[in-house]
Amino acid sequence: MEVIYGLIPGMLVLGLAAVAVLFWAARSGQFDDLEGDGQRLLLDEDEVQDRDSSDSHRQSGAGSETRPDGQSPD
Repeated sequence: MEVIYGLIPGMLVLGLAAVAVLFWAARSGQFDDLEGDGQRLLLDEDEVQDRDSSDSHRQSGAGSETRPDGQSPD
């Protein structure tokens, strides 16, 4: 029975700590974008890089030769 005198204050402290962490997370914007990370996982990064490289190739001119590292051949 004496152990309950230690458990009740301990649970109150842990509960208050959990509530404080919840309020901190809400104020710092942790819950602003709940679906963005999940959708970003499904996007294929290779497609984005391929589009970027083809756009830059079109802008730089079709006749100019460049190596994969971006430098012109000597």
